[in-house]
Amino acid sequence: MTDLPNIYAAVPRWAFGDNPGLADELLALVLDGRKRATCSSLVSCQADVMPAVGDLSVILDGGGRPTCVIRTTEVRILAFDQVDEDFMRAEGEGDLSAQYWREGHQTYFEREGVFAPDMPLVCERFELVEVF
Repeated sequence: MTDLPNIYAAVPRWAFGDNPGLADELLALVLDGRKRATCSSLVSCQADVMPAVGDLSVILDGGGRPTCVIRTTEVRILAFDQVDEDFMRAEGEGDLSAQYWREGHQTYFEREGVFAPDMPLVCERFELVEVF
């Protein structure tokens, strides 16, 4: 991994998940091509940054080191209980089943303190642009 190129100096930086282990696990899925989508609660996006098509993001590993750049290709707001299986599989997690996705994401959003079956999610698809 090299230093972050200057062209990405002003690009937002963030890590997947809510802890270093999860950040590394999800980043590995991005790097191997399995993960091409992510979702966040609408509440957290409104408090931080709402993604838009074309946005670039520098993705950090669990230690806070820049590792790659992704570009947002689609953003949809859907209720948790309306997320389709195609999107769930695009997140690339676990056994790719709807049950795995629902259980894992419910647990995550409960840790965030915002879970409800009809809660709005920001469902984002992305492509990998560069790896450092």
